[in-house]
Amino acid sequence: MNTDVAPRLGWWQQTWRLVAAAAAGIPIWLSVGVVLRGQTGETGSWFLIGDPLVALGCLTALVWRRRFPLAVAMTVVIASTASALATGAAFLALVSLSTRRRPVESGVVGLAFVTAAQFTGGLYPVQRTSDSWWLELTSPALIAGIAVAVGMAIGARRVEVRSLRDRAESAEREQSARAAQARALERNRIAREMHDVLAHRISLVAMQAGVLGHRGDLTAEENRVLVRGIADGSHQALEELRDVLGVLRADPGRPEPPQPSLDRIPDLVADARTSGLDVTFTTTVTGVPSDVVGRTCYRIVQEGLTNAAKHAPGASVRIAVEGTAGDTLHVSVHNSAATRATAQPPASGFGLLGLTERIDLAGGKLNHHRTPDNGYLLTAQLPWPNPTHEKRT
Repeated sequence: MNTDVAPRLGWWQQTWRLVAAAAAGIPIWLSVGVVLRGQTGETGSWFLIGDPLVALGCLTALVWRRRFPLAVAMTVVIASTASALATGAAFLALVSLSTRRRPVESGVVGLAFVTAAQFTGGLYPVQRTSDSWWLELTSPALIAGIAVAVGMAIGARRVEVRSLRDRAESAEREQSARAAQARALERNRIAREMHDVLAHRISLVAMQAGVLGHRGDLTAEENRVLVRGIADGSHQALEELRDVLGVLRADPGRPEPPQPSLDRIPDLVADARTSGLDVTFTTTVTGVPSDVVGRTCYRIVQEGLTNAAKHAPGASVRIAVEGTAGDTLHVSVHNSAATRATAQPPASGFGLLGLTERIDLAGGKLNHHRTPDNGYLLTAQLPWPNPTHEKRT
């Protein structure tokens, strides 16, 4: 933004400034007329016609003083030599120029203002005393000084107001950016939570529905078990979705309900077995990890079972969790190759990406790759600091 260019004026702001400039020149013009009548008995045609016309031309030129400040100011000041009525216009031109706060420009035009005042009296046959020269010199100099001082003060005020406005706009932009970032983070959080909560349940439901669609040799009891599993899984998915939405809508001051941790992994395994997965779970964990480590371990196992149900129906899944306090918690989920083909459910794309982010935040490492038996292995290592060491630090 160019700070040298003053903002445009409205028609009312422009009008009252020009009227004030014209009104300021009227007393000087009238005083010259009184002196002329007192000394010569008449004012002359220039006083009545030429002087006002020059003043009108100066006032008209002031309309462009903000677009061409130096040129207009110098023109008006020089033209005021031929018009006593244009003194107010010259004063306004010098004030407007001084708002730019450029001492050289203000000094040159101010000197021209004082010089023009010395020649103004030469147009009229006014008799002067020998000791009035100092008054004719100091008065224009004082007026020019006042004009420059007023212009400098106005310019400083404009800069201050512009700075405050820029700060307010910058603060508003930053606030908008922070709000947008907060919304984006909240959307990402909702997406991760939705994936963690729903993907597992929906994958199991999809697997059971796929079995119903591809197995025509099932007994009535097996069909009832699968249908009951689909109904229970759908109901549990809705309940967990309601819990997540309740957390997201809760008041900031209310504590969030506890999140699933390491002790909930057997429930995951039981649900997977009920849905038809062949799951083996072994654990050699000694001690109780922190909430972050336990919750991350739960999500790792949940993601592994979800992916196995999606991409390897009928495969056997082996889950192993081991570790001790002060060392590392190791988690592995290995599934063999799929034993039957079913319609693949749509991939969300958030699973492993969200899991990687969770593990990075916990300070751990994640690895996942295919195995030689055409299966898939998901492993993670999570730091498990000693609780007594955490208290010391």
